[in-house]
Amino acid sequence: MKLNNKAYDVLKWVGLIGLYGLAVLVAGLGEIWGIPYTEQIVKTINLIGTVLGIWLGISNYNYNKEK
Repeated sequence: MKLNNKAYDVLKWVGLIGLYGLAVLVAGLGEIWGIPYTEQIVKTINLIGTVLGIWLGISNYNYNKEK
């Protein structure tokens, strides 16, 4: 599957900034409000961000290899 530039840029932003920012927000609010399963939610968000980063890295490698 090939990504167009706009889709790649959006996913890159989500993967590198958005999800990790969300994880920090959830961790902070979870601690303040005593939200159950905060640690599990934060770890899940971080894992999704990591996998997305890996996929984008592979996509970038394949794109540059074709050039």
